[in-house]
Amino acid sequence: MIHLVTPVELDAMRTVGRMMADLLNACCDQVRPGVTTGEIDSFARAFLKTLGDGSAESGCLGYHGYPGALCISVNEEVIHGIPGARVLQHGDIVSLDVCGSYHGFFGDNTRTVVVGGAETLTADTRRLLRVTRQSLEKAVLAIRPGVHLSDISHLVEKTVAEGGCSVVREFTGHGVGRHLHEDPPVPNYGKPGRGPILHEGMTLAIEPMVNLGKAAVRTCSDGWTVVSRDGLPTAHFEYTVAVLKDGAEILTPWFERDPWSSDWMKE
Repeated sequence: MIHLVTPVELDAMRTVGRMMADLLNACCDQVRPGVTTGEIDSFARAFLKTLGDGSAESGCLGYHGYPGALCISVNEEVIHGIPGARVLQHGDIVSLDVCGSYHGFFGDNTRTVVVGGAETLTADTRRLLRVTRQSLEKAVLAIRPGVHLSDISHLVEKTVAEGGCSVVREFTGHGVGRHLHEDPPVPNYGKPGRGPILHEGMTLAIEPMVNLGKAAVRTCSDGWTVVSRDGLPTAHFEYTVAVLKDGAEILTPWFERDPWSSDWMKE
């Protein structure tokens, strides 16, 4: 069942969304050569305690037994990378997936960032990041009442394919609100003109997960970390958005610290 938020609920979603964007950006600031993913996780746990009245909670920690306060996925890791002893190196690309709750509502967002700056990127990895981010931004701009959800999914897939990359199919975006994962699922592929029609008040996590090589993925022996089967790099960007009468509002505005004009986004 798809829930439509009330104006009061939307304000609560804005509050938690802003918190999760602030947490995500703060964690991204910790990404640098020599830092372990476990140290970033420890930072996230401490930062959570400073948000609002101190009652914000990680949506990852303990979720079906997941052991981290956020997911940190490096290079060929698509999603659900477990923070630990891994040391970040120059040239790594790191996806940080931050979700959490505050006063009964959830926000969910992801950025992929570069260790050591854009100058460390290969041309192919730069293209991967650009295409993935573009697919997210185009999807958000296309959201409005009356549009089929699959129109958004198709646009993501089309953008990614035109950029010479592949959409991961086993994992999707989702509704988000009083629970981290709600209806409807939001695939990053599909034919247009199908599935649910968007209505004002829907709140969705839009999250392209894109591989530089082929789309196939596998889950590692830890039961969580998903990697590209061919071992090539992968990227992941995500917003929580609300469908308004005239378009979409980004409820997790991490873009304020990672502008569309970033050097690595240029052709």
